[in-house]
Amino acid sequence: MKFDAFISASLKESAEIKLKIIDECSGKITEAIELLAYSFRKGNKLLICGNGGSAADSQHIAAEFMIRLSHDLDRPAIPAIALTTDTSNLTAGGNDIGFENVFARNVEGLGNKGDILLAISTSGNSENVVRAVKKAHQKEMKVIGFLGGGGGKLKDLTDIPIIIPTENTQRIQEGHITVAHILCEAVERELYS
Repeated sequence: MKFDAFISASLKESAEIKLKIIDECSGKITEAIELLAYSFRKGNKLLICGNGGSAADSQHIAAEFMIRLSHDLDRPAIPAIALTTDTSNLTAGGNDIGFENVFARNVEGLGNKGDILLAISTSGNSENVVRAVKKAHQKEMKVIGFLGGGGGKLKDLTDIPIIIPTENTQRIQEGHITVAHILCEAVERELYS
């Protein structure tokens, strides 16, 4: 009972942010759906990176594309790779070339022209994500940004910045995974329904 007001306030804040996403992000979400569907039709893949909770989201999103989100669709795998899951790669990279370069190095090795990088950063300023985005552009890849607040450095570096309209980190993360589910389900239906 003593947490009722806190629980209610948290859920209301989360709901209010999601309603703001409709008004402020729908156009960019539509652009991202169209870009992803186009790229996958051409045989390209999705690379995803982020730190901390965004690293976990990277894995979650890659799994939804590779396995499936909508259980009413029997579809083939959609190629998506989380750059956050290989501990040998991340620790060797962190030790040998610096943690700020680990995602860029993976984009260099795995990314090809026409592929897409989904760069996730609640602040929009994570240096290793910024460097990955710059490397993706060098490889002639397109970049979708999952950002928050004002968008940080990545706002102007990404092709499609989807900026969750709040400074509250947990609400930004909730917005990111909600948008990711929308992207995945819409792309599934666009390609395979």
